[in-house]
Amino acid sequence: MVYEDRPGEGREIRVDPFVSEFDMGLARPLSRSVRLNGFATCLRLEQVYWDILGDMARVNCCSVSALLSHVDREVHLRHGGVKNFTGLVRVVCVVRSLKEGGCVATP
Repeated sequence: MVYEDRPGEGREIRVDPFVSEFDMGLARPLSRSVRLNGFATCLRLEQVYWDILGDMARVNCCSVSALLSHVDREVHLRHGGVKNFTGLVRVVCVVRSLKEGGCVATP
């Protein structure tokens, strides 16, 4: 596979993100109703994030709603809140996956 930065300049991509087992279903967005600290809301995330959240909830012996309520409380206590909660949830999932894979995201 060759990727062009600029027309006429190509460089080879060494790691193809679309491995033969790639499941496009993981990229499908899915809206779910959750309760965040007693308030009902709807989050729209791709299936892969719901899967990661489900794993995190299982490890913590709680529901996905309880896990997300914890994230919501902590971000309010530590940082005064966040404008894009869905984006925060995606980042939490990616950071957890990086740590599990032995990679650490640093600022």
